[in-house]
Order: sequence, then structure tokens, then C-alpha cells
Amino acid sequence: MTPKRALALRSAGIYALPAVLVVLSLSIGRYTPAGPLVVVRVLLSRVLPIHHSWPVAVDTIVMQVRLPRIVLAVCVGGGLAAGGAALQGLFRNPLVSPEILGVSSAAGFGAGLAILAWDTALAINILAFGFGFAGALITYAIARVKGTVPIVVLVLSGVIVASLFGALISVLEYVADPQRKLPDIVFWLLGSLAGATDAQAGVAGGLIGAGTAVLIVLSWRINLLSLGDEEARSLGVRTEAVKAAVVAAVTLMTAAAVAVSGIIGWVGLVIPHAARMLVGPDHRKLLPASFALGASYLLLIDDLARTISTQEVPIGILTALIGAPFFAVLLRRTGAGWQ
Repeated sequence: MTPKRALALRSAGIYALPAVLVVLSLSIGRYTPAGPLVVVRVLLSRVLPIHHSWPVAVDTIVMQVRLPRIVLAVCVGGGLAAGGAALQGLFRNPLVSPEILGVSSAAGFGAGLAILAWDTALAINILAFGFGFAGALITYAIARVKGTVPIVVLVLSGVIVASLFGALISVLEYVADPQRKLPDIVFWLLGSLAGATDAQAGVAGGLIGAGTAVLIVLSWRINLLSLGDEEARSLGVRTEAVKAAVVAAVTLMTAAAVAVSGIIGWVGLVIPHAARMLVGPDHRKLLPASFALGASYLLLIDDLARTISTQEVPIGILTALIGAPFFAVLLRRTGAGWQ
């Protein structure tokens, strides 16, 4: 088999995997069991005149309870992975993830503030998104020096902003009611897709989809930026404008993801490495592959989170437990390289 054909087969498998896992995930749960074939019929019944031979409860569980959660898992996992792949190319650093911009910590502070003040899902989503975007703007403003944004300065600025908002989260936890508010804040920070709604799936999916589309359009420019700023400028790339667009797109995706799911680590760090090993470093192929693998990964993690125990396990715990050793293996195999 030629390398080109092998790459095409791997790519086809990567893109087909999320669709298969969506059907399987819709059929997994402790209530109202429904096999994959029934799930497919339930989904097709929305567009085709298929006779409803299944109980009404199955239709309700699949379409109103599980489907919004699974759509969120696809969008959040895919968005974090694609954002991580773009930033690793932009920063030319294999250890970069979307959290480096300070978005996650800032969004966590916004959500904690909303839990203390209002404790409604809408307030949590709005403040988490708003503070997440504000955190990235602060990071970018600090890093901008004489009209340019040096990569090293941007990384250090992100560390500063993340540390600042991390300290503010600690302040919120210190003043929160330990009986009611503190457990809610801690659980949210650990990450979860429980309680997903159609509205959340629609808004988050739209924002993450828009950010991903921008990254794919800029993918060949990210290829050039990964060679270095001077090389990219010599080839006609407006480096500062492209950097700003990539950072803005990743910020939009990360803020939307964190606003609806809490802080889910390791996806944006580990998955791009796995995708790079399968399809290579060309971001025109890497970004879609990272999105598909990230969606598949978070679908599997969410299935584990809601089935391995009678009480749901926060997703952030599972991504850390699985992601850390997996990343260690990747580092050993790749020698910390990323091209």
C-alpha cells in the first residue's frame, strides 16, 4: 500500500469515528435502553417517514436528554483539540494548549462569580464566556510590544493572567458558603456535560464551529508561521494579523467550550499530538483530524463519566487520569518533537 493511500484510509477512519461513536453514545445509559439500530431509526425519523415502533420514553431520552449532551461533547472536544493544534503550530511548541492564553482560568472565575451571585445556568454561561474572552484580551494586551506580539512574551503573559485569575478563584472558594456554594464551584471547575440543553448545544456549537472555520481558512498560513516569523514574512504573510486572528478564533472556541462544560484539561494538549502522528504536520489536514479525534475522545470520556459509577464522575478528572500517562507515552515515542 502506498503512503498516500494509507494516509487516505487513516483520514477516512478518523472522520468516520465520531459518527459511529455518536450512535453508540446515544444508546449507552442507565435508563431506557436503546440499541444502536433503534437510535439510528429515532434519528432518521426526524427527516424520514419512519413508523414509531419504539416507546415514547426512548424518543424522549435520546432526543432531549442524550443528544444535546453528545453534541456538546463533540463540539467541546473537537474545538479544544483543533485550538490546541493551531496554537502548537503558531507557538512552535509541543507543550502549548488553549489554557496558555489564560482563557480557562478567567472563565472559571466568571463562572464562580456567577454561582456566588445568581447561581443560574444562564448567568454561569454568560459570565464564564465573557470573563474567558476578557482574560485572552488582557493576555494579548500585555504581550503587545511596539506593535508586535512576540510569541515568548505572549506565553509569559498567559501564565501571568492564568495565575491572577487562579488566585481570584481561590478567593471565591474562600468566601463561598462551604455547605452550598463551594461544592457547586468545585464541581463546575472539574468539568462536566451534565445538564446540557439544546440552547447550550446550539450556541456553543455555532461559536466553536465559527472559530474552527477561521482556523481551517488560515491553515496554510499557520503552516508558514510554524517555520518562524521571518520566513513567513518573506513569503508574504502578514504575521501579526494572522497571529491575532488565530488567537481570537482559539479564544472564541475555548471560551465557548469552558462556559458550557467547565475546565476540561489535556484535550487540547494530547489530541493534536496523536493527530499529528496519524496525518502529519500539515495544518490543512491536521486541524480537521484534530477536531474529529478530539470529538471522539471526549465522547468516550463522557460515556465513561456517566456509566462507570452510580454518581457521575467529573470529566476533568478522567481526562487528567487518562491524558497524563498517554502524553507521557507520546513524549517517549516522539522525543518531544512535533514536526
